[in-house]
Amino acid sequence: MRSTSHAPIEDFGELHITSLVLHALPRHLQRVSRAIAAVPGAELHATGPTGKLVVTLEAPSAKQIMARVAELQGIDGVISAVLVYQHAESLARMNEEIPDGDDGTTDLH
Repeated sequence: MRSTSHAPIEDFGELHITSLVLHALPRHLQRVSRAIAAVPGAELHATGPTGKLVVTLEAPSAKQIMARVAELQGIDGVISAVLVYQHAESLARMNEEIPDGDDGTTDLH
């Protein structure tokens, strides 16, 4: 019988990061903010008095990102949710150490 070795699932996993700008009715801003906090992988970074909210999402797949975007769009009081940025990277790549600049490289400012 042939033996096969399998790498841990996290070696093949991905991390998808998306940022969005949501617009909500200003009178519902507090309720919308609480609802965003309840969405897995969602983080609210900023709110404005006119109802603008800046949100990031993290999930292991594009399908889950889109499901969470749909969940955000469905929150009562949300007028729109616009994707601003999306990035996907393997978990192995995300866990690589980044040099601190002591190796002779020049930092960009």
